[in-house]
Amino acid sequence: MDSVDLEVLRRSAEWLDAGKRVLLVTVVRTWGSSPRPPGALLAVREDGQVVGSVSGGCIEDDIVERSRREGAYVTRPQAVTYGVSAEDARRFGLPCGGTIQLVLEPLRGDSRIGELLAMVERGQLVARTLDLESAGVRLAPARAGEDLSFDGAALTTVHGPRYRMLIIGAGQLSKYLAQIAVGLDYQVTVCDPREEYTEAWDIGGVKLVRTMPDDTVVDMKLDERCAVVALTHDPKLDDLALMEALKSPAFYVGALGSRANNAKRRRRLEEFDLTADEIAKLHGPIGLYIGSRTPPEIAVSILAEITAIKNGVGLSDVASVAAAKERLGPSVACPV
Repeated sequence: MDSVDLEVLRRSAEWLDAGKRVLLVTVVRTWGSSPRPPGALLAVREDGQVVGSVSGGCIEDDIVERSRREGAYVTRPQAVTYGVSAEDARRFGLPCGGTIQLVLEPLRGDSRIGELLAMVERGQLVARTLDLESAGVRLAPARAGEDLSFDGAALTTVHGPRYRMLIIGAGQLSKYLAQIAVGLDYQVTVCDPREEYTEAWDIGGVKLVRTMPDDTVVDMKLDERCAVVALTHDPKLDDLALMEALKSPAFYVGALGSRANNAKRRRRLEEFDLTADEIAKLHGPIGLYIGSRTPPEIAVSILAEITAIKNGVGLSDVASVAAAKERLGPSVACPV
């Protein structure tokens, strides 16, 4: 889940523990352009303190003002819509003139926010279902491909690590790549059987394993929400792992190296039991060209490419926001 939304859960749990009344706001549907997707969260304390975002500011201001003026003005879960009329669009200043539907939920002791937060922090993927009539909450394991659903009577939101990343190699570049990937809400595993690299590993929030990379790929049971990045430059470690990863549904498989080394790697992979289509899935040289030279810059370049592919953006479409809006028109969401 988005790190901003995770912070919403943390702060909500703290406020509830302190005896404060809290309103949890969830984006459930949008029409037109919107800076925050369905599932985005906002929490408002009874005195108007706020964490999270659902609209980029305009709707938050209205909810916060009502909270300050009326206290806990929402007493039961309810769905509300902003921006339906031209007058509302002008009043709330919705970005790009969009329309947004929200569920407002006054949290209670039995809203299970603390329990949900504990499960998410253990790395579990959890579906939280709110019954709007009874305000009852149910928590259950969720599937990787499961998304938010709302039928007017029940709201199900999915919380936890939606995407996983396997980084092969525990060198300096891997540390920067892992740190940024954690910030992008990946569940990150770093695999390196070489003791000289793993002894000094000190990145929190990242799972480090010392098994052979190809065994790790198999054990992880990669799905369509997984990315694999090979960074060792050692064919003995990279190639077998890449072979297994390219057979999987992983949305991204890439390996560090020059164009010449990438060509050699592809020729080596042709000797394995891989089809031409599977080999064509390999990204390399990896990253977007941003003139990167240092390990942090290279990590940004790699994750920019992975993010573009995850979000369905063709690499030929990658450009500045202004250029993309000019080329693709008003369907491009306004930046926040």
